[in-house]
Amino acid sequence: MTGRVLAQSARRPHRRRTRRLILALLAGIAVAFVGVTLALFAWPAQGLPPRVDAIVMLNGPGQRLRTAEDLGWAHRAPMLVVSSNAGYPGSSCAARIPQVTVICFSPSPATTRGEAEYIGRLARRYHWRSVVLVTITPQIRPGRIWLRRCLSGPVYAVASPLPGWQWPGAMLHEWGALIRATLFERTC
Repeated sequence: MTGRVLAQSARRPHRRRTRRLILALLAGIAVAFVGVTLALFAWPAQGLPPRVDAIVMLNGPGQRLRTAEDLGWAHRAPMLVVSSNAGYPGSSCAARIPQVTVICFSPSPATTRGEAEYIGRLARRYHWRSVVLVTITPQIRPGRIWLRRCLSGPVYAVASPLPGWQWPGAMLHEWGALIRATLFERTC
């Protein structure tokens, strides 16, 4: 009996070490996931030169339309292209802006890929060399991936404000979009 008790007590420290090791490993994975998520979706490169060929607004949450219209009113491009998916709440087209051609469209399919395909057709028709993507910060990386597949020139990005409470859901959604764009849907 005494040998049995000693054997059990000798195994306890080993089990504790194994649990601690597993917990430390899981904590490390969680920290790495948060770090990668922030790098990909919270701090993507942004900015644009003084002029581009088109301002392109993807549909979705945030104040995208206001940001896109502000760029249009600043005459940063001669064209403003607005994705206005009727199925999305608050979706609408831009106001008329003097000396700026405004094009509104509903993508088919109603996804970032559908938007990029339509924008690619416009880019070929109008011979665009560069565009600025207007979207929310978490969508910049997946949006750029799609637009770069459908356009030949540089794709700059400007983020529109997004309420803080919408960030977690937007980042989770864009993880799915990034995985889909990089692994499953690799063409324009």
